[in-house]
Amino acid sequence: MLKELEFPFDPSFLITQKKKLKRKLLEGSLPDSAESGSSSFVCKKIAVLGGVTTDDVIKILELFLLNYGIKPEFYESEYNQFYQESIFPSSELEAFNPDLIYICTSIRNISAFPSLTDSSDYVDQLLLSEYQHFEEAWSNLQKKFNCPVIQNNFDPPFFRLLGNKDATDLHGRVNFVNRLNQKFAEYAQKHDNFYICDINYIASDYGISKWANPHYWHMYKYPCAVEAIPYLSFNVAKIIKSIFGKNKKGFVLDLDNTLWGGVVGDDGVNGIQIGPEESEGQAYLEFQNYLKSLKDLGIVLNINSKNDEQNAIDGLNKSSGVLKTDDFIVIKANWNSKDINFAEIATTLNLLPESLVFVDDNPVERQIVSSSIKNVSIPEITEINDYITVIDRNGYFETTTISKDDVKRNQMYKENAKRIALQSQFTDYKEFLLSLEMLAEIKSFVPLYIDRIAQLTNKSNQFNLTTHRYTASEITEISNNKKEYITLYGKLKDKFGDNGVVSVVIGQMENDTCHIRLWLMSCRVLKRDMEFAMMDALVKCCLDRGIKQIYGYYYPTAKNSMVKDFYKTMGYELVNTDPKGNTTWKLDLSKPYSNQNHVIRVED
Repeated sequence: MLKELEFPFDPSFLITQKKKLKRKLLEGSLPDSAESGSSSFVCKKIAVLGGVTTDDVIKILELFLLNYGIKPEFYESEYNQFYQESIFPSSELEAFNPDLIYICTSIRNISAFPSLTDSSDYVDQLLLSEYQHFEEAWSNLQKKFNCPVIQNNFDPPFFRLLGNKDATDLHGRVNFVNRLNQKFAEYAQKHDNFYICDINYIASDYGISKWANPHYWHMYKYPCAVEAIPYLSFNVAKIIKSIFGKNKKGFVLDLDNTLWGGVVGDDGVNGIQIGPEESEGQAYLEFQNYLKSLKDLGIVLNINSKNDEQNAIDGLNKSSGVLKTDDFIVIKANWNSKDINFAEIATTLNLLPESLVFVDDNPVERQIVSSSIKNVSIPEITEINDYITVIDRNGYFETTTISKDDVKRNQMYKENAKRIALQSQFTDYKEFLLSLEMLAEIKSFVPLYIDRIAQLTNKSNQFNLTTHRYTASEITEISNNKKEYITLYGKLKDKFGDNGVVSVVIGQMENDTCHIRLWLMSCRVLKRDMEFAMMDALVKCCLDRGIKQIYGYYYPTAKNSMVKDFYKTMGYELVNTDPKGNTTWKLDLSKPYSNQNHVIRVED
């Protein structure tokens, strides 16, 4: 990842150096697809339908997406043809068959505003007419392409005819834009796979007088000032990377001068700054509250501090602080190098290091971690009053869906820590697994878990044999096609708690053969034999349907080498290996099959 593309970035630098940055991002990398072997990118086709000039928006958007590990192929509509492309047949757009559609519009695409002589009923009708123009486009696109749609809402007007009353009077432009944005929000709340890029907030954050400089509209029909384009593209990229499972999963946090002011080992617990008594302590308290709110969203918190452990514990338990030891999954307070601690935290959590964000006020420590561990996001924080802004604007945890499993994630990791502690008491691993008293629910996809299943297909990288990615709509379509597909989800409980939906299998049937198009499992249940339980269930489904052979496929990526020999372990026969390392395996169901799961009880 390039630091130049993390907030705070230099927009002028990105605009003038975009070609150079693109070459740097692509250097030594190949697109990632099921057929192309190992690589660092996921390829996605993105259609940009504009009500404004979108060329530079796309060029900068590409940089941010590449930085997130997404290699985009773009389709760009002609200027101000977003409605026509959405409503009327477009052979080029249909041939492109996008994975995602972004509608880039601005306040300039509102065709009419209320006048002072308009009645309340007329203004309401005007509002409805503007809204329906867009809703018709969204509805048609989602029916035709069944893919995620991102729509800009409207930036604030750059002038107010009625002054402050413009926000409350039904004739005011500010009032009209706010009402229209609310209708957009209500549509998003009711429709899956539809997302709002909130340029109303982005423009306000940037500064509406600079954002809406009329010169750039009259000269170029840009949606905003040239130097504001990277901020727009950055926010669109954050939504896209969230949709396609590129969000981070947690923090690794320093303590001294990061979660509190001062050095607890030198100043003592009573000397550190945290709490409402003084301005610096208030700023640290606000930062802890921010982190606590993220934890409630399922973001895992961990500590990596050069400290005596007891000093760290005492500092965390200071009564004026918000975050306590129970809020953290792993606490590493010692004198080891922080890159070593960071790697050990990731291993303990069964997460890739790049899934975690390292937050430390010390630039030397940041450099040590960034030099040793590839692709870790490390925000450049300097002053405590800027910590929240820098982390928040980077959108590491951009939310597009919230599942029940997300909210329970911290509890799940805590329960996993108890399992690890229990394992140390056993010399026989099978006896340990039996002691967990595991119970699995393995069934065909149901609507209740569609969002979680889609989320897993986009997030799971290590135990993922084909790395096919699916949207919720695509999962629903597959689930409903029972003549062609076998679908299985797996939930796993044990005496410590419920892990939620942790495994997904999609098999496509052709005559008497089943082809495994997707097989994945969450890293949180690795080495618990859940894969054996899922395989037994798949074989049973295939036998019930008269399937005589199952074909499994492994497509290597930079992250899934751990499952290279998965099918061999499951008793499959190797059929083919191509030069890129893609392998094909076969299980002959005409031969007797013996269940491989001996430690998990499966619900009937």
